[in-house]
Amino acid sequence: MASTTRQALLQALSAAEGAYISGQQLAEQLGVSRAAVHKAAAALTAQGYALEAASRRGYRLLGGDPFCTEAVGPYPAPVQLYDTLESTNRTAKMLALEGADHGTLVLAGGQTAGRGRLGRSFASPAGKGVYCSVVLRPPLPAANAQTATIGAAVAVCRAVQTLCGLELAIKWVNDLYYKGKKVCGILTEAGTDLESGQLEWLVVGIGLNLTATAEDFPPELADKAGSLYPGGPAPVSRAALAGAIGRELLALCPGFECLDEYRARCFVPGHWVTVCIGTETYAAQALSIDDTGRLVVQREGGRTEALRCGEVTIRPTKTD
Repeated sequence: MASTTRQALLQALSAAEGAYISGQQLAEQLGVSRAAVHKAAAALTAQGYALEAASRRGYRLLGGDPFCTEAVGPYPAPVQLYDTLESTNRTAKMLALEGADHGTLVLAGGQTAGRGRLGRSFASPAGKGVYCSVVLRPPLPAANAQTATIGAAVAVCRAVQTLCGLELAIKWVNDLYYKGKKVCGILTEAGTDLESGQLEWLVVGIGLNLTATAEDFPPELADKAGSLYPGGPAPVSRAALAGAIGRELLALCPGFECLDEYRARCFVPGHWVTVCIGTETYAAQALSIDDTGRLVVQREGGRTEALRCGEVTIRPTKTD
């Protein structure tokens, strides 16, 4: 009953768009006592909502950074929310193996062992970013798993544009940039039926820097990593942004038919790049993104290749 009253109060105050609503009016609207309204308001404040209570005026919602399932908003699948995890992907993979529903969202306030591609660590300062993973069960062959990473990149761009009004750019294959700095990384992991070659599950992990500053990153990343709102405040809560990202990703699944948008947002084609695949490193010119999401490059000797994986770094010029 208490959580229902809390959620109903949040919806009523959100609908008022910053205007005051009297305690009596809220009690009548919610069908509870004024004491219950007061208790629910205190609970929302404890969750991180910025509520203002004024004598003879009532309550109004000013914003804040609530970190709770209510702040995620309407979501079509289970939401697992934690203050801290080692890694949201690690937890999401365990849930996937236990049969978690398609769309299950795992969200953490901070990560102590966040991971990126190629086994790298991902800095995840508590309370300063969106750290989430989504369990997907698309009926796709394992060979098409990369389309989920492409879809996730577009999903984050759409959510950030909708809630923050900011335009992100994509660096193939899984990094998002804002004002020339990396603000988001995506890690996709899969479970495969070896006999059929079909995906059993996908876990798409997303780390989006929201209010972190250079001091929050390791020294080697301080000049490369950025945030949407360094030092804060952000105009949107971490939970609300995670919910929006999850909904955008689910809307694209299972077809992930967003390659044209991905191409339009990707800034790599047209540049000279350094390509690293395993122990091999070479210079090439990035030409395009093909119809399967591979990066088409041309080596200095003229040979053309389509990359499914690997690391690319933009070179200022051909010879640098």
